[in-house]
Amino acid sequence: MDDEEMVRSYGSALLNYLGYSTETVSNGEQAISLFSAKKSSGQPFDVVILDINIPNGMGGDEAIKKLLHIDPDIKAVVSSGDVNSHLMTDFREYGFRAALPKPYSTSELHDVIASIMS
Repeated sequence: MDDEEMVRSYGSALLNYLGYSTETVSNGEQAISLFSAKKSSGQPFDVVILDINIPNGMGGDEAIKKLLHIDPDIKAVVSSGDVNSHLMTDFREYGFRAALPKPYSTSELHDVIASIMS
């Protein structure tokens, strides 16, 4: 989830390159709806990546609270260019499994996904 199309496309391309299938959304409301639908259909996401700041929409800070109610075992990654944000530094306190500062490389993305999938 990211409000910027370029960031969504970049992240999706990197994940596809690493062998993952992806779906992208631009805000927290869409992320919750899609996550819930996939979980209900028996095809839950392995990992979700949420941006913190979404102008004119729900950001990752609010979305993670609702996603944790849907699935307390969610494997969520917070991603932001604001590396000093309390969500990035204290991510576990908010229910995230990892933090991924933007911009990130293919190897950084791979390492974060691998660490929470194991």
